[in-house]
Amino acid sequence: MYRSRELQEFMLQKARQLTEDWYDSLDKSDPTGVYSNTDPQAVQVLKEQNYEFHIQFCRLFVQEEPAFLKEMEKWVLKVASDEQHLVTPVHFIVREFFRTRDQYLTFIQDFAQDNHERCSQDTIQMWNQQITVAIDKIVIWYMEKYHEFASKRLQSQQEMINEISSPVISLSQNVALLPLVGDIDTTRAKYILEQTLEQCHEKNVNQLLIDLSGVVVVDTMVAQQLFQLVEALGLIGVKTSLSGIRPEIAQTAVQLGINFDQISISANLSSTIHAAIL
Repeated sequence: MYRSRELQEFMLQKARQLTEDWYDSLDKSDPTGVYSNTDPQAVQVLKEQNYEFHIQFCRLFVQEEPAFLKEMEKWVLKVASDEQHLVTPVHFIVREFFRTRDQYLTFIQDFAQDNHERCSQDTIQMWNQQITVAIDKIVIWYMEKYHEFASKRLQSQQEMINEISSPVISLSQNVALLPLVGDIDTTRAKYILEQTLEQCHEKNVNQLLIDLSGVVVVDTMVAQQLFQLVEALGLIGVKTSLSGIRPEIAQTAVQLGINFDQISISANLSSTIHAAIL
């Protein structure tokens, strides 16, 4: 344990230099992500994150593994949720973990050379194994947290996209337009139904024009949900007009046996608007 304490102190003394050497040898040609950012403040943040890793990792040589991993937890969570790291391809990040591991293995050799009389080959091998196992565990831990935060970020972005791409636009005091664009999957169709009902209620809409000319493809389930929207709007007193129905969507609706008797249909949006507000 005494030599382990000495090794920790040796690493702590070298920590800042480890960070500078790591950054100097960093491949900055990657087009995206934290490592290619040349903003001085961003570079300083990256260096401090790396330096903090060394400070925490050096505890490996004086602590039991459970206590060591507990100390590393804050660093892993902090960096895995960092915005700059979240936009960095994960294989670039894993590459840097392995380069850092190699730095430690090299410094073990340097320490052993300076203390060759007190460092047996078995001790060196034990330290090398400790480093390798610890880095492997941290990489797996980091990737799990990275995936968790990245998934939440993606979900948040998708919700924002859905909200932006499904707006109820007021045309007059009680008339509004819902232009739908792009592919509509089951998840988005459900979101459209919920948000449209809510927005029509908030805006006191009694007639909604739904334009489907920007929708290229819908499957049978999605088509059914869209027409369920029409039925749900009717239940809250909103009259619905449809425009821009493509032949494939019309065919799907007929196959489903959807009744168009209570739905106003126009070939294009302009004629629908003209009929609604003029």
